[in-house]
Amino acid sequence: MFPRCRDCAQRGGFLCSGFGFPARLSRAEALPCAHELSGSVAAPPGIMKKETMAKTKSAASQGSAGETHPVTIGVLALQGDYEAHARAFAHAGARTVLVRKPEELKGLDGLVLPGGESTTMLKFLEKQGFFETLGEFVAATPCFATCAGCILVAREVLHPRQRSLGLLDATVERNAYGRQIDSTILTLPTDLPGGPLEMVFIRAPRITRVGPGVRVLAQRDGFPVLVRQEDLLVATFHPEMTSDTRVQQLFLDIVRNHRNGSLRHD
Repeated sequence: MFPRCRDCAQRGGFLCSGFGFPARLSRAEALPCAHELSGSVAAPPGIMKKETMAKTKSAASQGSAGETHPVTIGVLALQGDYEAHARAFAHAGARTVLVRKPEELKGLDGLVLPGGESTTMLKFLEKQGFFETLGEFVAATPCFATCAGCILVAREVLHPRQRSLGLLDATVERNAYGRQIDSTILTLPTDLPGGPLEMVFIRAPRITRVGPGVRVLAQRDGFPVLVRQEDLLVATFHPEMTSDTRVQQLFLDIVRNHRNGSLRHD
């Protein structure tokens, strides 16, 4: 779950930011939402389900136990829901850094490419020669890409075609599930421990093809929604918009394994 907006509840009982999910809440029942929180969206701890809170706390304690140097996760902060990602990874036990310039990639253990508008992100990336630098960095460093980030890393982008980093051996269709009003929240099985996972889909892309080196961890209607290719983790939904941090914990495990391997080779 994530916040219902007081203003939007007053106007007709919908979540704000055009997500289009019927909330059916009164203004008094609603909680602060995106435009009331300086453009960021996050689930307040008070609305966690007890079983989800237990899973999250258990995963966080297992991931950070005995860790002398917490991993540093950068979140690309050019456009999109980067603040929600930063909070989610901080809650999962990582140190988080917002990245707006190529030089800010230095020293990161992993990078998040958030949801948002992929064409807008491309324009920002191309302005400073950031696109090429980002591609080199993601090719050598663990990366977690969600929604628009999934489009940015795909090898082939359709409907319409657009430039991408070409790192994930997959074909992705933009806005495959319709307009903003067609967005939805589903609870689906995954290969992650802890049972089904709540997934928020907002103008989600669709992965229509994956290569032999891509492992599918979850599906929606037969199409992959969570995949992994070595140190690249990709979701077509928004894990940062729920209280469950199991996807973030999986990425932190990938980052730790990569970092430990690099230390052994140094």
